[in-house]
Amino acid sequence: MSPRTPGAELPEHPDWLWRNPEPKRSYDVVIVGGGGHGLATAHYLARNHGITNVAVLEKGWLAGGNMARNTTIIRSNYLWDESAGIYEHALKLWEGLAEELDYPILFSQRGVLNLAHSLQDVRDSVRRVEANRLNGVDAEWLDADGVKEVCPIVNTSPDVRYPVLGATYQPRAGIAKHDHVAWGLARSADAAGIDIIQNCEVTGLDVVGNRVVGVRTNLGPIAAGKVALCSAGHTSVLAAMAGIELPLQSHPLQALVSELLEPVHPTVVMSNAVHVYVSQAHKGELVMGAGIDAYNSYTQRGAFHIIEEQMSAALELFPVFARAHVLRTWGGIVDVSPDASPIVGLTPVDDLYLNCGWGTGGFKATPGVGWVYAHTIAHDSPHPLNAPFSLDRFTTGALVDEHGAAAVAH
Repeated sequence: MSPRTPGAELPEHPDWLWRNPEPKRSYDVVIVGGGGHGLATAHYLARNHGITNVAVLEKGWLAGGNMARNTTIIRSNYLWDESAGIYEHALKLWEGLAEELDYPILFSQRGVLNLAHSLQDVRDSVRRVEANRLNGVDAEWLDADGVKEVCPIVNTSPDVRYPVLGATYQPRAGIAKHDHVAWGLARSADAAGIDIIQNCEVTGLDVVGNRVVGVRTNLGPIAAGKVALCSAGHTSVLAAMAGIELPLQSHPLQALVSELLEPVHPTVVMSNAVHVYVSQAHKGELVMGAGIDAYNSYTQRGAFHIIEEQMSAALELFPVFARAHVLRTWGGIVDVSPDASPIVGLTPVDDLYLNCGWGTGGFKATPGVGWVYAHTIAHDSPHPLNAPFSLDRFTTGALVDEHGAAAVAH
Protein backbone atom coordinates (compact mmCIF):
# COMPACT_ATOMS: atom_id res chain seq x y z
CA MET A 1 0.00 0.00 0.00
CA SER A 2 1.35 3.41 -0.93
CA PRO A 3 2.48 5.45 2.09
CA ARG A 4 0.44 8.35 0.71
CA THR A 5 -2.79 6.38 0.65
CA PRO A 6 -5.20 7.89 3.21
CA GLY A 7 -5.63 5.52 6.13
CA ALA A 8 -2.50 3.55 5.33
CA GLU A 9 -1.06 4.12 8.80
CA LEU A 10 -4.20 3.09 10.70
CA PRO A 11 -3.38 -0.02 12.77
CA GLU A 12 -5.49 -3.07 13.34
CA HIS A 13 -6.92 -3.46 16.83
CA PRO A 14 -8.43 -6.37 18.77
CA ASP A 15 -12.17 -6.96 18.82
CA TRP A 16 -12.31 -6.64 22.60
CA LEU A 17 -10.17 -4.33 24.72
CA TRP A 18 -11.95 -4.39 28.08
CA ARG A 19 -14.38 -6.50 30.07
CA ASN A 20 -18.08 -5.70 30.34
CA PRO A 21 -18.69 -6.66 33.99
CA GLU A 22 -21.82 -6.40 36.07
CA PRO A 23 -21.53 -3.56 38.59
CA LYS A 24 -20.57 -4.45 42.14
CA ARG A 25 -22.66 -3.04 44.96
CA SER A 26 -19.90 -0.75 46.20
CA TYR A 27 -16.63 0.85 45.09
CA ASP A 28 -14.03 3.13 46.64
CA VAL A 29 -14.49 5.56 43.73
CA VAL A 30 -17.30 5.88 41.21
CA ILE A 31 -16.55 8.00 38.14
CA VAL A 32 -19.67 9.21 36.37
CA GLY A 33 -18.88 9.54 32.67
CA GLY A 34 -17.00 7.12 30.44
CA GLY A 35 -15.50 9.60 28.02
CA GLY A 36 -11.88 10.64 27.67
CA HIS A 37 -11.71 12.49 30.99
CA GLY A 38 -13.40 9.73 32.96
CA LEU A 39 -11.19 7.05 31.44
CA ALA A 40 -8.02 9.11 31.92
CA THR A 41 -8.96 9.70 35.55
CA ALA A 42 -9.44 5.96 36.07
CA HIS A 43 -6.11 5.24 34.35
CA TYR A 44 -4.20 7.64 36.58
CA LEU A 45 -6.02 6.60 39.77
CA ALA A 46 -4.57 3.15 39.16
CA ARG A 47 -1.22 4.16 37.71
CA ASN A 48 -0.29 7.04 40.02
CA HIS A 49 -2.17 6.22 43.22
CA GLY A 50 -2.76 2.46 43.25
CA ILE A 51 -6.54 2.95 43.55
CA THR A 52 -8.25 0.21 41.55
CA ASN A 53 -11.56 -0.48 43.32
CA VAL A 54 -13.11 1.94 40.85
CA ALA A 55 -16.12 1.93 38.54
CA VAL A 56 -16.50 4.11 35.45
CA LEU A 57 -20.23 4.49 34.70
CA GLU A 58 -21.26 5.43 31.15
CA LYS A 59 -24.92 5.92 30.32
CA GLY A 60 -24.40 4.92 26.68
CA TRP A 61 -21.48 3.23 25.00
CA LEU A 62 -17.93 3.92 26.07
CA ALA A 63 -16.65 7.27 24.78
CA GLY A 64 -19.84 7.82 22.77
CA GLY A 65 -20.43 11.39 23.92
CA ASN A 66 -18.13 14.33 23.24
CA MET A 67 -15.13 12.01 22.97
CA ALA A 68 -16.65 10.61 19.78
CA ARG A 69 -17.84 14.00 18.57
CA ASN A 70 -14.84 16.33 18.86
CA THR A 71 -12.31 17.41 16.25
CA THR A 72 -9.23 16.04 18.07
CA ILE A 73 -7.10 19.21 18.10
CA ILE A 74 -4.35 19.28 20.74
CA ARG A 75 -2.47 22.45 21.71
CA SER A 76 -1.27 24.31 24.79
CA ASN A 77 -0.87 27.89 23.53
CA TYR A 78 -3.28 29.48 25.99
CA LEU A 79 -2.77 33.00 27.32
CA TRP A 80 -2.88 32.82 31.10
CA ASP A 81 -0.34 31.06 33.30
CA GLU A 82 -2.98 28.82 34.87
CA SER A 83 -4.31 27.60 31.52
CA ALA A 84 -0.88 27.19 29.95
CA GLY A 85 0.16 25.13 32.97
CA ILE A 86 -2.55 22.50 32.72
CA TYR A 87 -2.61 22.32 28.92
CA GLU A 88 1.19 22.11 28.63
CA HIS A 89 1.18 19.33 31.23
CA ALA A 90 -1.38 17.57 29.04
CA LEU A 91 0.68 18.09 25.89
CA LYS A 92 3.78 16.61 27.52
CA LEU A 93 1.70 13.58 28.51
CA TRP A 94 0.32 13.31 24.98
CA GLU A 95 3.88 13.08 23.70
CA GLY A 96 4.46 9.86 25.64
CA LEU A 97 0.91 8.50 25.87
CA ALA A 98 1.13 5.85 23.14
CA GLU A 99 4.15 4.32 24.85
CA GLU A 100 2.54 4.63 28.29
CA LEU A 101 -0.62 2.87 27.13
CA ASP A 102 1.20 0.50 24.78
CA TYR A 103 -1.48 1.38 22.26
CA PRO A 104 -1.35 3.48 19.07
CA ILE A 105 -3.20 6.77 19.51
CA LEU A 106 -1.89 8.29 16.24
CA PHE A 107 -0.69 11.50 17.86
CA SER A 108 0.53 13.66 14.98
CA GLN A 109 2.44 16.82 15.94
CA ARG A 110 1.75 18.75 12.76
CA GLY A 111 1.50 22.19 14.41
CA VAL A 112 -1.32 24.71 14.70
CA LEU A 113 -1.66 28.16 13.14
CA ASN A 114 -3.92 30.77 14.79
CA LEU A 115 -4.46 33.40 12.10
CA ALA A 116 -4.50 37.17 12.67
CA HIS A 117 -6.62 39.35 10.37
CA SER A 118 -6.47 42.82 11.95
CA LEU A 119 -3.96 44.98 13.76
CA GLN A 120 -5.67 44.16 17.05
CA ASP A 121 -5.40 40.45 16.20
CA VAL A 122 -1.69 40.96 15.60
CA ARG A 123 -1.19 42.74 18.92
CA ASP A 124 -3.14 40.07 20.82
CA SER A 125 -1.32 37.27 19.02
CA VAL A 126 2.16 38.63 19.68
CA ARG A 127 1.20 39.13 23.33
CA ARG A 128 0.11 35.49 23.52
CA VAL A 129 3.33 34.30 21.89
CA GLU A 130 5.40 36.14 24.48
CA ALA A 131 3.23 34.83 27.32
CA ASN A 132 3.61 31.28 25.96
CA ARG A 133 7.37 31.60 25.81
CA LEU A 134 7.53 32.83 29.39
CA ASN A 135 5.62 29.67 30.37
CA GLY A 136 7.91 27.35 28.42
CA VAL A 137 5.35 26.74 25.68
CA ASP A 138 6.73 26.58 22.15
CA ALA A 139 5.29 29.49 20.17
CA GLU A 140 6.34 31.84 17.43
CA TRP A 141 4.91 34.68 15.38
CA LEU A 142 4.81 34.26 11.59
CA ASP A 143 4.06 36.92 8.99
CA ALA A 144 1.83 36.13 6.01
CA ASP A 145 4.74 34.68 4.03
CA GLY A 146 5.60 32.46 6.99
CA VAL A 147 2.00 31.26 7.14
CA LYS A 148 2.15 30.38 3.45
CA GLU A 149 5.37 28.46 4.00
CA VAL A 150 3.83 26.33 6.77
CA CYS A 151 0.49 25.85 4.98
CA PRO A 152 0.70 26.58 1.24
CA ILE A 153 -3.05 26.16 0.63
CA VAL A 154 -4.09 29.08 2.87
CA ASN A 155 -5.27 32.09 0.87
CA THR A 156 -2.94 34.93 1.90
CA SER A 157 -4.03 37.35 -0.81
CA PRO A 158 -4.44 40.95 0.44
CA ASP A 159 -7.60 41.31 -1.65
CA VAL A 160 -10.01 39.40 0.58
CA ARG A 161 -12.48 40.39 3.28
CA TYR A 162 -10.12 39.51 6.13
CA PRO A 163 -6.53 39.39 4.84
CA VAL A 164 -4.10 37.13 6.68
CA LEU A 165 -1.63 39.44 8.43
CA GLY A 166 0.20 36.62 10.18
CA ALA A 167 -0.34 33.90 12.74
CA THR A 168 0.85 32.37 15.96
CA TYR A 169 2.38 28.96 15.40
CA GLN A 170 2.85 26.12 17.87
CA PRO A 171 4.91 23.38 16.18
CA ARG A 172 4.28 20.73 18.91
CA ALA A 173 0.51 20.96 18.58
CA GLY A 174 -1.41 18.49 16.47
CA ILE A 175 -4.16 15.88 16.41
CA ALA A 176 -4.74 12.34 17.70
CA LYS A 177 -7.25 9.63 16.85
CA HIS A 178 -9.97 10.10 19.46
CA ASP A 179 -11.41 6.60 19.48
CA HIS A 180 -7.94 5.04 19.79
CA VAL A 181 -7.24 7.34 22.76
CA ALA A 182 -10.42 6.14 24.48
CA TRP A 183 -9.72 2.48 23.70
CA GLY A 184 -6.14 2.70 24.95
CA LEU A 185 -7.20 4.35 28.22
CA ALA A 186 -10.06 1.87 28.72
CA ARG A 187 -7.75 -1.07 28.06
CA SER A 188 -5.27 0.23 30.62
CA ALA A 189 -7.91 0.87 33.28
CA ASP A 190 -9.50 -2.53 32.71
CA ALA A 191 -6.13 -4.27 32.98
CA ALA A 192 -5.69 -2.64 36.39
CA GLY A 193 -8.98 -4.19 37.57
CA ILE A 194 -11.20 -1.12 37.16
CA ASP A 195 -14.79 -1.90 36.12
CA ILE A 196 -16.10 -0.07 33.05
CA ILE A 197 -19.90 -0.26 33.11
CA GLN A 198 -21.67 0.73 29.90
CA ASN A 199 -25.38 1.49 29.51
CA CYS A 200 -25.45 2.50 33.18
CA GLU A 201 -27.20 5.83 33.64
CA VAL A 202 -26.93 7.67 36.95
CA THR A 203 -30.40 8.77 38.01
CA GLY A 204 -29.59 10.14 41.47
CA LEU A 205 -26.88 10.89 44.01
CA ASP A 206 -27.26 9.63 47.58
CA VAL A 207 -26.18 12.28 50.08
CA VAL A 208 -26.30 11.63 53.83
CA GLY A 209 -25.65 14.67 55.99
CA ASN A 210 -23.22 16.54 53.80
CA ARG A 211 -21.45 13.51 52.34
CA VAL A 212 -22.12 11.61 49.14
CA VAL A 213 -22.38 7.88 49.82
CA GLY A 214 -23.42 6.44 46.49
CA VAL A 215 -25.27 6.73 43.22
CA ARG A 216 -28.58 5.46 41.93
CA THR A 217 -28.56 3.96 38.45
CA ASN A 218 -30.82 2.12 36.04
CA LEU A 219 -28.84 -1.00 37.06
CA GLY A 220 -29.51 -0.44 40.75
CA PRO A 221 -27.89 1.48 43.62
CA ILE A 222 -24.09 1.53 43.94
CA ALA A 223 -22.41 2.62 47.15
CA ALA A 224 -19.28 4.75 46.82
CA GLY A 225 -16.60 6.14 49.06
CA LYS A 226 -16.11 8.98 46.58
CA VAL A 227 -18.02 10.12 43.49
CA ALA A 228 -16.32 12.01 40.66
CA LEU A 229 -18.51 13.77 38.11
CA CYS A 230 -17.04 13.78 34.62
CA SER A 231 -19.96 14.19 32.22
CA ALA A 232 -19.28 17.36 30.22
CA GLY A 233 -22.56 19.00 29.17
CA HIS A 234 -24.63 16.92 31.60
CA THR A 235 -22.50 17.63 34.69
CA SER A 236 -24.76 20.48 35.80
CA VAL A 237 -27.74 18.09 35.72
CA LEU A 238 -25.87 15.57 37.88
CA ALA A 239 -24.61 18.19 40.34
CA ALA A 240 -28.18 19.44 40.80
CA MET A 241 -29.04 15.97 42.16
CA ALA A 242 -26.81 16.85 45.13
CA GLY A 243 -28.26 20.35 45.45
CA ILE A 244 -25.32 22.10 43.74
CA GLU A 245 -26.10 24.77 41.16
CA LEU A 246 -23.18 25.16 38.76
CA PRO A 247 -22.37 28.29 36.73
CA LEU A 248 -22.53 26.39 33.43
CA GLN A 249 -24.48 26.61 30.22
CA SER A 250 -24.72 23.68 27.82
CA HIS A 251 -24.65 24.37 24.08
CA PRO A 252 -24.44 22.27 20.91
CA LEU A 253 -21.09 22.38 19.13
CA GLN A 254 -21.15 21.28 15.51
CA ALA A 255 -18.45 19.92 13.26
CA LEU A 256 -18.22 18.09 9.96
CA VAL A 257 -15.92 16.04 7.75
CA SER A 258 -15.49 15.95 4.00
CA GLU A 259 -15.12 12.95 1.76
CA LEU A 260 -11.69 11.27 1.78
CA LEU A 261 -9.01 13.29 -0.01
CA GLU A 262 -5.34 12.83 -0.77
CA PRO A 263 -3.06 14.64 1.73
CA VAL A 264 -3.39 18.37 0.99
CA HIS A 265 -3.52 20.07 4.40
CA PRO A 266 -0.30 19.70 6.40
CA THR A 267 -1.22 21.41 9.68
CA VAL A 268 -4.15 22.77 11.74
CA VAL A 269 -5.45 26.24 10.86
CA MET A 270 -7.73 28.28 13.11
CA SER A 271 -9.24 31.72 12.56
CA ASN A 272 -11.30 33.73 15.02
CA ALA A 273 -12.28 36.48 12.59
CA VAL A 274 -13.30 34.29 9.66
CA HIS A 275 -14.41 31.77 12.29
CA VAL A 276 -13.46 28.28 11.26
CA TYR A 277 -10.79 25.72 12.05
CA VAL A 278 -9.64 23.05 9.65
CA SER A 279 -7.36 20.02 9.80
CA GLN A 280 -7.06 16.81 7.80
CA ALA A 281 -7.64 13.53 9.57
CA HIS A 282 -5.44 10.46 9.28
CA LYS A 283 -7.77 8.77 6.79
CA GLY A 284 -7.95 11.87 4.62
CA GLU A 285 -11.16 13.70 5.61
CA LEU A 286 -11.06 17.45 6.11
CA VAL A 287 -12.30 18.10 9.65
CA MET A 288 -13.95 21.48 10.22
CA GLY A 289 -15.70 23.29 13.00
CA ALA A 290 -16.38 26.74 14.37
CA GLY A 291 -18.14 28.15 17.43
CA ILE A 292 -20.97 26.90 19.58
CA ASP A 293 -24.61 27.34 18.65
CA ALA A 294 -25.96 30.38 20.51
CA TYR A 295 -28.86 28.63 22.22
CA ASN A 296 -28.81 26.25 25.20
CA SER A 297 -29.54 22.63 24.40
CA TYR A 298 -28.70 19.05 25.31
CA THR A 299 -29.15 17.78 21.76
CA GLN A 300 -26.24 16.27 19.85
CA ARG A 301 -27.07 18.14 16.69
CA GLY A 302 -27.21 21.77 15.66
CA ALA A 303 -28.59 24.26 13.18
CA PHE A 304 -27.97 24.32 9.44
CA HIS A 305 -27.01 28.00 9.32
CA ILE A 306 -23.97 27.29 11.55
CA ILE A 307 -22.72 24.68 9.07
CA GLU A 308 -23.39 27.08 6.19
CA GLU A 309 -21.40 29.86 7.85
CA GLN A 310 -18.39 27.67 8.61
CA MET A 311 -18.39 26.35 5.03
CA SER A 312 -18.34 29.92 3.77
CA ALA A 313 -15.46 30.73 6.12
CA ALA A 314 -13.51 27.64 5.09
CA LEU A 315 -13.79 28.53 1.40
CA GLU A 316 -12.62 32.07 2.12
CA LEU A 317 -9.42 30.71 3.67
CA PHE A 318 -9.08 27.63 1.45
CA PRO A 319 -10.47 28.19 -2.07
CA VAL A 320 -8.91 24.84 -3.01
CA PHE A 321 -11.71 23.11 -1.04
CA ALA A 322 -14.47 24.51 -3.26
CA ARG A 323 -15.31 21.15 -4.89
CA ALA A 324 -14.98 18.96 -1.79
CA HIS A 325 -18.17 17.25 -0.64
CA VAL A 326 -19.45 17.20 2.93
CA LEU A 327 -19.62 13.60 4.10
CA ARG A 328 -21.02 13.87 7.63
CA THR A 329 -22.01 16.47 10.23
CA TRP A 330 -22.58 16.00 13.96
CA GLY A 331 -22.85 17.86 17.24
CA GLY A 332 -21.59 17.49 20.78
CA ILE A 333 -22.80 19.06 24.02
CA VAL A 334 -20.31 21.46 25.57
CA ASP A 335 -20.51 23.01 29.02
CA VAL A 336 -19.35 26.61 29.09
CA SER A 337 -18.35 28.50 32.24
CA PRO A 338 -18.48 32.31 32.60
CA ASP A 339 -14.70 32.68 32.14
CA ALA A 340 -14.28 29.97 29.45
CA SER A 341 -12.11 27.93 31.82
CA PRO A 342 -12.84 24.58 33.47
CA ILE A 343 -13.98 23.73 36.99
CA VAL A 344 -11.88 20.93 38.48
CA GLY A 345 -11.85 20.22 42.20
CA LEU A 346 -13.88 19.87 45.37
CA THR A 347 -17.54 20.68 45.91
CA PRO A 348 -19.57 21.84 48.94
CA VAL A 349 -20.60 18.17 49.36
CA ASP A 350 -17.91 16.00 50.96
CA ASP A 351 -16.38 13.29 48.73
CA LEU A 352 -18.10 14.67 45.61
CA TYR A 353 -15.75 16.06 42.95
CA LEU A 354 -16.20 18.12 39.80
CA ASN A 355 -14.52 18.05 36.42
CA CYS A 356 -16.52 20.20 34.02
CA GLY A 357 -16.75 23.54 32.25
CA TRP A 358 -14.16 22.68 29.60
CA GLY A 359 -16.34 24.16 26.90
CA THR A 360 -14.67 23.33 23.62
CA GLY A 361 -11.24 22.49 25.03
CA GLY A 362 -11.83 19.14 26.68
CA PHE A 363 -10.15 16.70 24.29
CA LYS A 364 -6.76 18.39 24.28
CA ALA A 365 -6.70 18.32 28.09
CA THR A 366 -7.53 14.60 28.37
CA PRO A 367 -4.37 13.11 29.93
CA GLY A 368 -3.53 16.28 31.86
CA VAL A 369 -6.89 16.58 33.57
CA GLY A 370 -6.97 12.83 34.20
CA TRP A 371 -3.67 13.21 36.05
CA VAL A 372 -4.71 16.18 38.22
CA TYR A 373 -8.28 14.98 38.81
CA ALA A 374 -7.01 11.60 40.00
CA HIS A 375 -4.67 13.44 42.39
CA THR A 376 -7.57 15.57 43.66
CA ILE A 377 -9.73 12.50 44.29
CA ALA A 378 -6.94 10.46 45.88
CA HIS A 379 -5.82 13.25 48.26
CA ASP A 380 -9.11 15.13 48.70
CA SER A 381 -7.10 18.20 47.77
CA PRO A 382 -6.37 19.86 44.42
CA HIS A 383 -3.18 19.31 42.49
CA PRO A 384 -1.30 22.63 42.06
CA LEU A 385 -2.22 22.66 38.37
CA ASN A 386 -5.98 22.52 38.95
CA ALA A 387 -6.08 24.55 42.18
CA PRO A 388 -6.82 27.80 40.23
CA PHE A 389 -9.84 26.15 38.61
CA SER A 390 -11.88 25.71 41.80
CA LEU A 391 -15.61 26.30 41.94
CA ASP A 392 -15.24 29.09 44.49
CA ARG A 393 -13.42 31.37 42.03
CA PHE A 394 -16.85 32.54 40.89
CA THR A 395 -17.45 33.98 44.34
CA THR A 396 -13.91 35.18 45.07
CA GLY A 397 -13.52 36.79 41.65
CA ALA A 398 -10.23 35.02 40.84
CA LEU A 399 -11.34 34.21 37.29
CA VAL A 400 -9.16 32.73 34.55
CA ASP A 401 -10.61 34.48 31.52
CA GLU A 402 -9.65 32.51 28.40
CA HIS A 403 -12.28 33.81 26.00
CA GLY A 404 -9.57 35.08 23.68
CA ALA A 405 -7.64 31.81 23.43
CA ALA A 406 -10.81 29.72 23.19
CA ALA A 407 -12.92 31.99 20.98
CA VAL A 408 -12.87 29.83 17.87
CA ALA A 409 -13.86 26.73 19.82
CA HIS A 410 -10.91 24.35 19.54
